[in-house]
Formats: sequence, C-alpha cells, structure tokens
Amino acid sequence: MSAFRRRKGSLPRLAPELDDVDLGRVRQRLEKCWSRGQLDIAVVASVGQVIEEAGTDWDRKAHRLEVLAASAGRALPGIWQRNNPRNQNALLLRAWSDLLLARQQGSSGDLNDIRETCRTAADLLPADPIPWVLILATLRMERRPYADLAAVWQEIKARDPWNREAHLQALGYLSPDECGSTSQVLDLLDGMRSVMPADAPTAGLELISLVRGYQRTVSAGGVAAIGAGDHWRRPQAAKALDQAAQDWPRPGFLHHAASRADLNVLAYALTKASRTAEAATVLRATNGIATPWPWNTDGDPLTTYSHWHNRLVSGAS
Repeated sequence: MSAFRRRKGSLPRLAPELDDVDLGRVRQRLEKCWSRGQLDIAVVASVGQVIEEAGTDWDRKAHRLEVLAASAGRALPGIWQRNNPRNQNALLLRAWSDLLLARQQGSSGDLNDIRETCRTAADLLPADPIPWVLILATLRMERRPYADLAAVWQEIKARDPWNREAHLQALGYLSPDECGSTSQVLDLLDGMRSVMPADAPTAGLELISLVRGYQRTVSAGGVAAIGAGDHWRRPQAAKALDQAAQDWPRPGFLHHAASRADLNVLAYALTKASRTAEAATVLRATNGIATPWPWNTDGDPLTTYSHWHNRLVSGAS
C-alpha cells in the first residue's frame, strides 16, 4: 500500500527557504554547525556560494540573504565580512543580519553603521538594488520623513522596478500603522496595477495589503470585527481574489523566490472569504510549505495551516 502514502515533501511544514532547495541545504548545514557550537569553514564557503549563484536575479539573491541572515546569527556575517572586507555579498549579509537584530531589539536608534556597510556594498556592485533596499528599511525603522525615502526609492526603481522586498518596505511605511494612511497605500497600489506584469515578484502586494487590512479590522474588535467577512466581498478585494485564484496556482505562473509565501497569503484570504474550493487548489499548489504569516494571527501558524490543509487537501484526496 506504500503507493498510496503521502509523499514526505507534501506534508505540512515550515521552511524559511520555501522551495529553494539549494538554500535549504545550506541553511540546514548552517544550523547544524551552530548546534555543535563551532563554525565550519566549509559551511561559510557554502553560504558564500549559494548567494553568489543567485547572480543578477536580485529577487532570489534578496531571499537567500534574508533567510541566511536569520539563520547565521551575528557571528558568521561579522567574521566573513571582517575577513573579506571587499566581498559585496559578505557586506550585505552583515548588513541584513544587523538589520534583523535591530528589529528584534525594537531599536530605532542610530542605524548609520548599517547604511555605511550598504553604501560600500553599493559601490562594489552598482547594479545591485539590495544595498538600497536595506537602506530603505533602516529609514523606515527610524520613521524618517517621506522625502528622505524618496531618493532611495528612485535608486531601487532604476535597478529593479518590481523588487518585492522594497515594495513591502514601502507598503509598511505608508500604512496607517506607521507613517502613512489607507489612502496612501491605495495610491501605491493604484499606481502599480496598470503597469505591473501579472507575474512580477510584487504580484502579491495588493493581496498582502488586503490581508493586513482584514487583520487590522479583526484585531480592533467590536462591531467592525463582527462584520470583517464583508471585507472580502468588496468589489476591489473580490476582484483581486478572483484574479489571483485564477492565475497563481497554475504551474510556472509565479516564478519569483517568494511565490510560495504569496500562495500562503492567497490561501489564507480564500479561507477567510469562505471560498474553500479555491483555497484547496491554492493549498495544493503550496506543496505543504507553510509560512508564519498570515497564519500566525490565528494561533500557531503550522497548526492553523495544517488544519486547512488536512481539511481541504488531505481529507479530499
């Protein structure tokens, strides 16, 4: 009966690397290295290699840097950068690691050291948008005026017009939770709709914004929270769900590094909109890879994802 068993790879699981197999191998080696309490030179080399192999796929490179920065702690990026002060990837890993640490500590203090590291990295590879993306992130953390971010935004757009991480930073900054408003978020999304390719790395931005708005309404409580389900019946939200549910699960349609993360957002939104048949199709397309957000707003993310996956996918097969 083994032919009828579910493949291990489709079982619900959290995987920071998503479907990037090469990145996953390096992440696991790195974490095993730290669990033994020692830094293996071969592991450092594999970290450098997997970043280098992303080449000019800036979206893939950013994804790999973010995952490795979260797994490497502070020691490896610091050692690598000190031993290779002119290695652009070492500088970026150090900057991203420092940025994550600042976020974890809730620090919005002086982030000039991170910006200086990024400027050095930008000089070493001028075509790379990632140093500018990280600078944008530091300015957002400091709640700097919009004028301070605008010049950096132009540097990013000139290099990678649909950079996912940069647009997520802009979306957060412009949200009513930070320095902007709902109308400013709508302006950003309206400006993208008519010119953005349907399969761009930023394809999920509108849906991410809609999910955040839904969760904001639910967390506010009261009468608004009771009627939060109506959020998904509004014309623009329904249209966004219709288009994404039609296109995104198609094999090969989404091909950016975080496509599985965007599929998770879509699956979550469809469950909240009670569109379970479509949610099943999207969950199947995730191949069992869960992401912490947005499922974590309903409790343990893997438990919540697994509930829907088992109910709509495994239970129906």
